[in-house]
Amino acid sequence: MRKAVFIDKDGTLITNVPYNADPALIRLEPGAAEALRMLHAHGYALVVISNQAGIAYGYFEDKDMQGVIERITGLLRWNDIRLDGFFYCPHHPNGSVKQYAIDCSCRKPKPGMLLKAAGMLNIDLEQSWMVGDILHDVEAGNRAGCRTVLLDNGNETEWHINRYRRPLYIAYGLVEAAQLIIKN
Repeated sequence: MRKAVFIDKDGTLITNVPYNADPALIRLEPGAAEALRMLHAHGYALVVISNQAGIAYGYFEDKDMQGVIERITGLLRWNDIRLDGFFYCPHHPNGSVKQYAIDCSCRKPKPGMLLKAAGMLNIDLEQSWMVGDILHDVEAGNRAGCRTVLLDNGNETEWHINRYRRPLYIAYGLVEAAQLIIKN
């Protein structure tokens, strides 16, 4: 089994543009390429984990995510980085598109995407990390059995702390998060 770093997409890996499915608007966050290269060099599989409620709300279609994934993987490939996986949840219980308007087990803060990725990619969750910019990311990682890093970049708005929403570390950017992961 291998170790991995699960990385939230919006506000962590790429600049957060709410409900965006336009590949032309996608930009890597500062330090993202450097951080992912560091993690890969230390033997971590790199897996994106993302809620995409815009599909459930009808802002864009599930098929539109392919262009988003291609843009992100292309930007990373240009920086000599290869993702090992990309998982997203198209659901939201309050969505307007009936087939996606469900309370699923994959939508963060639930751990379903991480558990699915671990099974498909042979990942040891106890040796893995979840990095994200909100406490839902932290909760999903903790519930899956990972260690967690919260990027304190101003995106968290619900500072409701419980045992699952308590990050192991807080970092101010992906490079600092990668350094903490490698050190610990």
